[in-house]
Amino acid sequence: MLRIIQIITNLFPVWVLLCCGGALVWPEAFTWFDRPFIVWGLGIIMLGMGITLSIDDFKQALTMPRSLAMGLAAQFVLMPSSAWLIASALNLPDAYKVGLILVACCPGGTASNVVAYLARANVALSVLMTMCSTAAAILLTPLLTNWLAGQYVPVDGWQLFASMVKIVLLPIVLGVSLHHLFPRAVKYILPIGPLVAVIVIALICASIIGANTATVKESGLALLGAVVLLHSMGFASGYGFARLFGYHALVCRTVSIEVGMQNSGLATVLARSHFADPLTAIPCAISAVVHSVVGSILATIWRTKVDQEEISE
Repeated sequence: MLRIIQIITNLFPVWVLLCCGGALVWPEAFTWFDRPFIVWGLGIIMLGMGITLSIDDFKQALTMPRSLAMGLAAQFVLMPSSAWLIASALNLPDAYKVGLILVACCPGGTASNVVAYLARANVALSVLMTMCSTAAAILLTPLLTNWLAGQYVPVDGWQLFASMVKIVLLPIVLGVSLHHLFPRAVKYILPIGPLVAVIVIALICASIIGANTATVKESGLALLGAVVLLHSMGFASGYGFARLFGYHALVCRTVSIEVGMQNSGLATVLARSHFADPLTAIPCAISAVVHSVVGSILATIWRTKVDQEEISE
């Protein structure tokens, strides 16, 4: 059973792609998963991330400050900068520009850990980077979004910060507490956590796409091109940034995945909660599909390369 769950979980991009594609054809099948479900669903994902963490994980993070600092710099400098450049260069509506910037200012997504595993990268570093970027995002996501997107629409940085505390910080703190208070119960829950995250993210993205099918079809190619460009720049710049600091291939792959894959679910919730124009959430929903597909392709290439190297040895 655990093996089946793992296989289903590893097909994450397939489920997101199928659900979003289905939402374009049959919106009503997914639009029922609206704001209350989206907010609670993301809270459950963050809670699931929290129960995987222990105090020892935070101690381990302190033993590798250089790697984590480099990863955080890449996460919150390269991606937001890329989004701002793309938003400035392309003639997209302001709502799409803001959505693009918002998703780039969010932390790494939990799906990055799955892709790091598939790519045979440094999974431990991936988990720690996701953990640290999520913690840092409580402050940095509101600040960066306000700074970079405020020129297009008014951004309430304090409200964004309050949402980050409620949606991210509190569930993770609760999860870490449960990890220590009820270790036996957590042990049974852990295997299904990633699968629940996959289901919720797929439903969140499909719900947003389904609620805006006409708009997505009308400007789909231009918006899709912008999102593909954003994540491609993220994967490439993340790898190059780590290489610039002299890290070996496995660390470079890990940083590439962490920078290229954002927490699109969080971005979608923030877009729906804090921006009047519902179109702001569309780039965030499309982002989940794009980064999952691109990340999975890279994982396959890197995994194949590792396998060939092992055979040659």
